[in-house]
Amino acid sequence: MGIASSAVLVELNISVWTANKLDREATDSVISTNSAGKNSAQVRKNLMAGSSLRKDIADYTAGCRLWHNTRTLSWADKGARLLPTSSFMDYKTEANVRRDTFNRMVDNFIINYPSLVGTAQNYLGNLFRAEDYPSADEVRSKFDFRLVFSPLPESGDFRLDIANEELDAIRSQYDNDFEKRVADAMREPWKKLHDTLTHISEKLTDIQGDETKRRYHDSLISNAQALCGLLTHLNITKDPQLEEARRQLELTMLAVDIDDIKESPEARLSVKLS
Repeated sequence: MGIASSAVLVELNISVWTANKLDREATDSVISTNSAGKNSAQVRKNLMAGSSLRKDIADYTAGCRLWHNTRTLSWADKGARLLPTSSFMDYKTEANVRRDTFNRMVDNFIINYPSLVGTAQNYLGNLFRAEDYPSADEVRSKFDFRLVFSPLPESGDFRLDIANEELDAIRSQYDNDFEKRVADAMREPWKKLHDTLTHISEKLTDIQGDETKRRYHDSLISNAQALCGLLTHLNITKDPQLEEARRQLELTMLAVDIDDIKESPEARLSVKLS
């Protein structure tokens, strides 16, 4: 398969300050006021209440993680994922842009941090405690955007001073696990393809007796075309069946006109059956 030359491992780690703190005094008050049992409730404070700058960073981070997962394949249970070498430069360029955007957002947040604390004081009222707030430098240290690339070994390199039969067993276990991880990774592009085809089929299915005017957007075509480009890179094992399915979808979408889809039941059926 030549997987070691077809992909590298990439690990994306992004950390964001939660600005969330348990208020034990308020928690005890809520429990006591409601005659509730111990540990039956918690009061957690949003230390950045009244502003959205920190949440904007958290939302951007979620988008970065989604982008990362879309462009890569699963490998370990957590952490590193497979990045096809054919898309390495595009991935690295986009990752650099996202890292720089993240850092600019964080820098802006830190500049405004003192005034944001003042805003939070107005929103939190009696829940506000000045000692809850770290220094600006400490808060900055809680934000990070790191990428780590590493080669993918194709077979085990075990330099251990143990009996040969034990070493053979370890190599065998590693090889079996390696093959399983490759198989698991290759299920992802097939799932992406299946989900896209299922969505297209459902959108193009006219229901007998349903007079509701359906809406068809350009994304019905453009999303499928974008997936075809992505699958070219994600097919790291050069699976001929996946490539043929990708090619068929690409050819089908090239012949589709969104205006025909909107107006013609026959056109919708033709694409559905393609």
